[in-house]
Amino acid sequence: MKNQNVITFGCRLNSFDSQIIKEKIDSKKHKNIFFINTCAVTKEAEKQAKKKIRKIKRENPKAKIVVTGCSAQINPLNYKKMNEVDLILGNEEKFKFEKYLSLLKNDSKDIAVNDIMSVKETANHFIKGFDKKARAFIQIQTGCDHRCTFCIIPFGRGNSRSVPIEKICKQIKILLNKGFKEIVLTGVDLTSYGNDLCGKPNLGSLVKEILKRIKNLERLRLSSLDAIEIDKNLIDIINYEERLMPHLHLSIQSGDNLILKRMKRRHSREDVINLCNNLKKFRKNIVFGADIIAGFPTETEKMFLNSKKIIAECNLTYLHIFPYSNRPDTPASKMPQIPYKIIKERAGLLIKEGNEMMKNFLKKQINVNHKVLFESETEGHSENFIPIKTLTKNKVGEIALVKGTKIDNGKLISQVI
Repeated sequence: MKNQNVITFGCRLNSFDSQIIKEKIDSKKHKNIFFINTCAVTKEAEKQAKKKIRKIKRENPKAKIVVTGCSAQINPLNYKKMNEVDLILGNEEKFKFEKYLSLLKNDSKDIAVNDIMSVKETANHFIKGFDKKARAFIQIQTGCDHRCTFCIIPFGRGNSRSVPIEKICKQIKILLNKGFKEIVLTGVDLTSYGNDLCGKPNLGSLVKEILKRIKNLERLRLSSLDAIEIDKNLIDIINYEERLMPHLHLSIQSGDNLILKRMKRRHSREDVINLCNNLKKFRKNIVFGADIIAGFPTETEKMFLNSKKIIAECNLTYLHIFPYSNRPDTPASKMPQIPYKIIKERAGLLIKEGNEMMKNFLKKQINVNHKVLFESETEGHSENFIPIKTLTKNKVGEIALVKGTKIDNGKLISQVI
């Protein structure tokens, strides 16, 4: 199902959205139309999208280029200025793109972007699969009701909207019937799941229902979580349910309490440390990753060091480090800014610290057994998301027991038992 005409930037939710577009393109045989599904989290993401658009047009001068996604939703005029772009669709319109294809016949550039805050429902689409038959991402929620001072994504995705459990279970069953062994639940603000649904089910109750209803689901994984909003139901399931993978990625953003307040986050550094320590008591093999921003406005050296310290304090092994990116019209953009040189230096130090933590973690996995899901013939991930490579070929989508033998280039070289 590989389709090179849809290029995705950004999060797993964008990957899910792109899959919907890919399947529509395949069914209608739109050969000479390229869709660029953009991200607006950082300036760099937008820069890369524009670079890709120009490259596609150079290589395919007669092709039509459609730009969509969060960046197109928030600032469509940014792409209207590009000669290479033919059509700009918002995050709701991208699922109705066939309605707008007639606009491509015109020589003028067209924009179809509505008020995303007026959208009340999630996209009602089911996907048949992904390019690789091993792990699949599915949307359970989109949008966000919070307004972190650095973040522009709510203006790209709208307010929080949840997918009803019946549709989620139906989607999972479709993918399992296609041979997928692992499902990843994705969203913009996963822990807000259910606030807009009848009865207000939380994320923990959703996970419990999925595992109860779908007995043949072997591995369930969660995308990024807001540490302070993890409900008691979810904590209980993490502690005892082996089919829920022991790897959590936390949206921490900073390890300093004052910076967290200025970010308008809802947790403290102590909240995060306590959460990690408590979960480790019951799930011995659980590991944590995190998003951390380096160089947020007003961040002093001492504040930065608190972010660096929390990596060791929570034993974070999978880090996404973001140099602070000034997003126009956000409250943070009006705060005193840190020089970019310092931002870059601090990001580099956090990355170095994270790499060291990962290296030490991998050393402890030598001679340890792991169950790996093979995403290619020789590579995959363990239950706690260790990147594993074998020297022998295996069936894609197969889950096998392996033993770690050595570390090479950030991966655990393992032998199938």
